[in-house]
Amino acid sequence: MSAAASPAEMRAFIVERLVGDTGEPDQVAAAARALAERAVPAIVTGLGESLGVPVSVEVADVALIRMAQARPGVTNHAMTIAASTSSPDALVLTIDNDAVAVVVSLLFGGDAGDPAAPIARDLSPLEIEVATSVFEQIARAVNGSGPRAFEFKLPVPMAMTGQDMSRHLLRDGPAVRVVFSLATAASRGTVALTMPQRVLLKHRGDAGMPAGDGTGPDWRQRFSEEVMRSAVSLEATMPLARLTLGEIAALVPGQVIELDETAQTSARLTARNKTLFVCEFGKLGQNYTVRIRHPYDAGQDFIDGLMPD
Repeated sequence: MSAAASPAEMRAFIVERLVGDTGEPDQVAAAARALAERAVPAIVTGLGESLGVPVSVEVADVALIRMAQARPGVTNHAMTIAASTSSPDALVLTIDNDAVAVVVSLLFGGDAGDPAAPIARDLSPLEIEVATSVFEQIARAVNGSGPRAFEFKLPVPMAMTGQDMSRHLLRDGPAVRVVFSLATAASRGTVALTMPQRVLLKHRGDAGMPAGDGTGPDWRQRFSEEVMRSAVSLEATMPLARLTLGEIAALVPGQVIELDETAQTSARLTARNKTLFVCEFGKLGQNYTVRIRHPYDAGQDFIDGLMPD
């Protein structure tokens, strides 16, 4: 690793090496698909700006593989490996010769409605540069921003092909591969993205999970803490007396209203117009106080209201 790993990261790395698995397969696949689908619009925009014509990009396949399987078995494909702050091989990108042919054709003014000339030979230096530019667009789209960014070290290294690609050693371990189809009306190729499972889960482990999981214990705890820190105003009210409407209408300034003998022990403590407790008014030194007697029971209060005095 390029940086000191935390105990949790080191533990996951050791388990990966010993057992060969990281996380639940369904969770890993869902996170990879969610990542790919979010990246597609940015990939389409980036390639469209570079080529001057729109290109169709779709997620063709998501599969769990080993990192050693990321290298193409054909020499006229291209590959690059992008490091990140958490892994020297955080992202492996490969492109087949058909996709290179599509991009080269469009880049040099080819008609998107005509089939791109296939490339049956090894890639030329110019075609390797074109492949590298495609890799750069995809890496930037996948990288994201903010605290969940993968922090790839960009720009990506120059693409390798031929014998250089065949001789390059890849560290083995559980990985996930996403295949993008890159197409025009008449031609189609593929670009593959391979990432170690531990890198994907570290940054996007919650992606692709059902919406209902967002209310899990951790989220509920954080939400509850925020609610509990909210400030509200408390009001204590004391019942005065029961009067008829006629008696209330006859009230005049300066008139004294006698308190009920139980008024002091029947105060109500409310917040935001919601009664919370039944309280008792008192005094401590020079300050008036309210002592909580018991929680307010709306049902019992309704029944008490039906009882005649």
